[in-house]
Amino acid sequence: MILPIFYILFSLVLLYFGTSWLVKGSSSLALKAGVSPLVAGLTVVAFGSSSPGLFVSVSSALAGHGNIAIGNVLGSNVFNICFILGISALVSPLKIKMQILKTGIPVLIISALGFMFLFADRLISRTEGFVLLGGIVLYTFLNIYLARREKSNEVPGEFRESKVSYNTKWYWSGIMILAGIGLLIAGSEFLTQGATAIARMMGVGDTIIGITIIAAGTSVPLLATSVISAIRKEYDLAVGIVLSSSIFNLLGVVGVSAIVKPLSAIAVSNIDLYVMLGVTLFLLPFFKKKYVLKRDEGIFMIILYLMYLYYLWPK
Repeated sequence: MILPIFYILFSLVLLYFGTSWLVKGSSSLALKAGVSPLVAGLTVVAFGSSSPGLFVSVSSALAGHGNIAIGNVLGSNVFNICFILGISALVSPLKIKMQILKTGIPVLIISALGFMFLFADRLISRTEGFVLLGGIVLYTFLNIYLARREKSNEVPGEFRESKVSYNTKWYWSGIMILAGIGLLIAGSEFLTQGATAIARMMGVGDTIIGITIIAAGTSVPLLATSVISAIRKEYDLAVGIVLSSSIFNLLGVVGVSAIVKPLSAIAVSNIDLYVMLGVTLFLLPFFKKKYVLKRDEGIFMIILYLMYLYYLWPK
C-alpha cells in the first residue's frame, strides 16, 4: 500500500509543475502571437490546467481502461464545480462581471447534454470523438469572437496581470512546454498506476477510482490557479477557468481519448451522469446580473461533493 500512495503523491508534484510549465510556456507564445490576455486566460490557461486529465485519460484509453478515462472526466467536472468553486467562494465570494463568461454556462450545459446523448450506449467511438473535438474548436473560436465584443474594460485586466511576461524568449517558452509535457506524461503514468494498485488492493472498481482519486488528483493545478485568483480578487478568472476547463474535459479530453482509442465504459452509472449534469445546472444563477456565490453556498457545494464521495466509496 505504501508504494502506490507514494506513486500518487509523487504524481501530484509532477502534474503540478508540468501544468505550470506548460501553461507558462503556452501563454507566453500565445501572447507573442498576438492573442489577447483574455482569450489566453480562457483557452490556454484553462485548457492547460486540464492537461493532466487529458494525459491520464489518453493513457487509460490506450491501456483499455475506458472506465477510468470517462470516470476521470465526470469526476473532474463534479470536483471543479462543487469543490473548486466552493473553496474559492470560501476564500472570497465570487461574482461574474463579464458577459463572455455567462455565455460559457449554456455552452457547458449543452456540452454535458451532448456528451450524455453520445454516451447513452456506454461507448464513445472515434467518429463521436471527432464530433466532440470539433465542439471544443468551435468554443475556442466563440471565445475569440466574444472577447473582441467584451465591453468591460476592468475585467480583462485580471487576465492581463495574471499572464507571464511578454519578454520571455520564444525558445525558453518552447523548452518549458516540452518539459511540462514530459512531466505530465510521467505524472499521469504514476497516478494511474498508483490509483489502479490501490483499487485492486481495496476491491474498488476502476470507475470509482477514476471519479474520485484520479479526478481530484488531475484537478489539483486548476484548484491552485482558481484559489490564487480568488485571493487576488480576480473573480472572473477564478470562475472562467473552471468553466472553460469543464467544457474542455467533456469535449477535448473525451474527444482526443476516443480518437486515440474508442472508449467503452460499461461500469459508469446513470447516477454518475445525472450528478455531473445536476452540479452543472448549479451554475445557472450566475446568469443574474448581480449574483454572488457566497461563502455559505460554497460550504453547501463542498458538503454536497463530500456526500457524493461517501455514496460512491464502498462501505
